Amino acid sequence: MQRKHVSFSKRVFTGLIIGIIYGLGLQFVYAEDSTVIDSSVQWFNLVGTGYIRFLQMIVVPLIFVSILAAFTKLKLSQNLGKVSLIILVVLIGTTVIAALVGIGTTIAFDLEALQIEQGEAELARGESLENNYSSNIQNQSFPQRILQLLPANPFLDFTGQRPTSTIAVVIFTAFIGIAFLGVRRKEPELAETFAKFVDSIYAIVMRIVTLILRLTPYGILAIMARTAATSNLDAIVGLGKFVIASYVALIIVFIIHLLILVGFKLNPVTYLKKAFPVLAFAFTSRTSAGALPLTIQTQKSLGVPDGTANFAGSFGLSIGQNGCAGVYPAMLAVMIAPTVGINPLDPSFILLLLAVVAISSFGVAGVGGGATFAAILVLSTMNLPIALAGVLISVEPLIDMGRTALNVNGSMTAGLVTSRVNKELEADIYTDLDRKIEVQA
Repeated sequence: MQRKHVSFSKRVFTGLIIGIIYGLGLQFVYAEDSTVIDSSVQWFNLVGTGYIRFLQMIVVPLIFVSILAAFTKLKLSQNLGKVSLIILVVLIGTTVIAALVGIGTTIAFDLEALQIEQGEAELARGESLENNYSSNIQNQSFPQRILQLLPANPFLDFTGQRPTSTIAVVIFTAFIGIAFLGVRRKEPELAETFAKFVDSIYAIVMRIVTLILRLTPYGILAIMARTAATSNLDAIVGLGKFVIASYVALIIVFIIHLLILVGFKLNPVTYLKKAFPVLAFAFTSRTSAGALPLTIQTQKSLGVPDGTANFAGSFGLSIGQNGCAGVYPAMLAVMIAPTVGINPLDPSFILLLLAVVAISSFGVAGVGGGATFAAILVLSTMNLPIALAGVLISVEPLIDMGRTALNVNGSMTAGLVTSRVNKELEADIYTDLDRKIEVQA
């Protein structure tokens, strides 16, 4: 397809469809516990998980060099505070909106945690969450949790060993960028040398990104085949009400994102056509961090300046994730509240929940498990039982696909809105459908 110059978007969509058909075909032909499926999944993982690991390999270097490059761009550095503030306001603001939508959807569908029959998997998941809470979070005060966001050993955070490593890397890189701005005022020649070095490293990292992105259709095919082949269809049917409610909430927030773009006089149809590849990848891979290269590239194809695209993409990995830190914890809190005698319709409960969601959305990891980390923070702060967060374990992967796509969409919305407010969005690039993401050899 690439040799025939078929667009990147169509190649990604083809991989997505083939993967679903192949995976469901395996489920139809073989039994759920078949060794054929187990063996096939291992080969799927070699391609799919291998692809995600390549993306994860480049994520931290990309965050680091992207933010540094943003500081070295003269146009951005003059508006640095304004750009950062607008991105944060959009990310946190849409997360609060997402939480409100999650609350409303849960109430509208009359969802309660006790309605779900808990089997061995759910009980084991609940016990695991409680153990994790007891060992990592229970004895921490709120100020101590905030302190965990700050980098003490940046080299440790570069290895991603902490749940808050991503935002710690962002903070550390911001210090270097601010120091660069100070040096540029006093010793411009030294600053210019550093800027050229950063530009060179950035070019190399982006070339690595291009090489990895060429594997995207294959990675999505393998990931989707594995997901379709191993999904518990009976559990999905049994918990259909909860799955439907979750996706209704996610779709509503997605529509709100599009309405925000319309409010800034941006054509949502054009946006969707250009954003499809990254949204499809985020949906299938369930990793916002792995989608970062595509997130940045997509924003650039929409006319967002390099610096703003880098900031929005990097900040969106650990701050204000609409799906994982907004919709999901809010829905769980409202579902669990009645089990301890709390009325989820109480205005004081809703206001407190929105405040907790907004604050807890800082430092959510952009890889698998970020939603669980956010849920634990919110439920523990609201004094709600942690163990009941495991009731949706059987359909968690299916719901997580939509959450991740929404996270990425929120980041790109922040980048577009910021560029529009600062009058830096290149409208001719935004409307040019020939400027879609294309990955060349």
